[in-house]
Parts: sequence; structure tokens; C-alpha cells
Amino acid sequence: MFKRHSGWFMSLLVTICLPPGVALGADGCNRLTATGNAEYPPYLWRDPRNPQRLIGANAELLKQLGARLGLVIDVVYAGPWSRAQEEVRAGRIDMLAGYFLTQARQQVVDFIDPPFLVTSSRVWVRRDEALVYRGWTDLIGHSGGTLVNNSNGQGFDDFARANLSLEAVPTATQAFQKLILKRNDYVIFEYDPGLALARTLGIESVVQALEPPVSSEGLYLALSRSSTCMSAALRERVAAQMQDIVSGPLPQALLESNLELWSSQQRQAVKP
Repeated sequence: MFKRHSGWFMSLLVTICLPPGVALGADGCNRLTATGNAEYPPYLWRDPRNPQRLIGANAELLKQLGARLGLVIDVVYAGPWSRAQEEVRAGRIDMLAGYFLTQARQQVVDFIDPPFLVTSSRVWVRRDEALVYRGWTDLIGHSGGTLVNNSNGQGFDDFARANLSLEAVPTATQAFQKLILKRNDYVIFEYDPGLALARTLGIESVVQALEPPVSSEGLYLALSRSSTCMSAALRERVAAQMQDIVSGPLPQALLESNLELWSSQQRQAVKP
């Protein structure tokens, strides 16, 4: 993590230590950090060549944002999804790359509107014991799996708390493994990341995602309120640049190219 310093002397010291050609931002922070769900292809996943780095559509989008801001944004692995969220809340990391908006989350981070992509959450089940599923109420009485501190949209979250039995685990891999072992009847997880994970685990023929989606939610950039680098002026610049990025074709193009990148990496991984 990056330590931030204030004061003339420390600013001078940091400036002296910077590599040639790297400009220091007006707020004293020339680099920002971001993180997200590391089990989230094609949006985010750990770089096979550098597991402490996250790559994917969300990471590529933040590279574009950083270039527009004149800053470097490092997208780093911060542990399981619940830990990544806590690192941002605490200000040890500056932003989250891909977050569903809920009332509780709005109390601790700043969401940049509009969302840069929209994704759907599905009910994942074993093919040989598929649930009869037409809507949320069909899940009542069945045991489900989800991720710690995960959201599937405010409406479904409220319904689930009141009506469903959901066991939260740290990683999507664990959730799908419990499904395969018949320790849960279903898993709530997003479609594209779920499909990518099923292929990676070799269980694509064993599980399936049911229709209709549980929810369709926007993926937002969320800024830490505890970050010493996130000044009011920088937040305004981030918001302005994100609005411009989202208004064009870039987010969808990055999603499609990273779907292909993920697939290519998986093909390489299984070569003899």
C-alpha cells in the first residue's frame, strides 16, 4: 500500500525521489491505487504473470482514466472480495473498480455516476438437480450460497435478508465447490464471471445459470472517503472524465476484448 505524506519537507523529499519524467500531482499524489473482486473475469482477475496485479476490463478502463487525469492508477490484488472492500473503506486503497450501488455502501464510499457497465446476477444450480425457478420466491426453503459482503442489488438484498437462507463464503470458487458437493442448492453470482469460473474449474457441463436474472445492476467506480489522495478537486475530475468515458463505446469494447483475453489465457493453460 502507499503511504501519503503532507507538509513542504515531505513533499520535497518525495519529489526528489521520483523517477525522472514522472510529474507529481497537484495534491501530492502522482499514483492512485484501485482494487476489486479478483475472481471476476472478464471484469477483473489476477494477472498470471504477476498475481499481485489485477487485469481485465475494469483495470483497462482505469488505465484510460489515469491517462486522462495525468496520473498512474495501479490496480492491485487486495485479497478476497470482502477484504478488498475493507481496504478501500479504510483508505489504504483509493478506489474500487466495479461496485454495485446500495444504501449501506453509499454511507462509506462515493459512487461515480453513471455506472460504466451493467451486469446480471443469476441463480446457478447443478444441472442434474435444477430448481424450478421463475422468480425470487422460488428460492425460499432452499439453501443458497453467496460471497461475503457481496450485493446483488438493493431490492434482492432486502428480499434475501428477510426470506432466504444464504451462506456467505470468501470466494466464488468456494461457493461453486459447495454447490458441486451438494452442500448448497444454488449460488447467486453474476453470469459472465460465473461462466468464466465454471470453465476454469472444469464444471461448465455440471452447472447452469437459470433465467430470469436475479437482478441487473450497474458496475460503478467507487472512491474511498478515507483516502488522503482523494481531494474534492480530484473527485470532480474523476467524475467528469468517467462521464465522458461512459458516454462512448470504450467500456463495452474493453469487456469484449477481455472476454477474448481470458479465453485465450485459459486455452494456453490447458495446452499439453
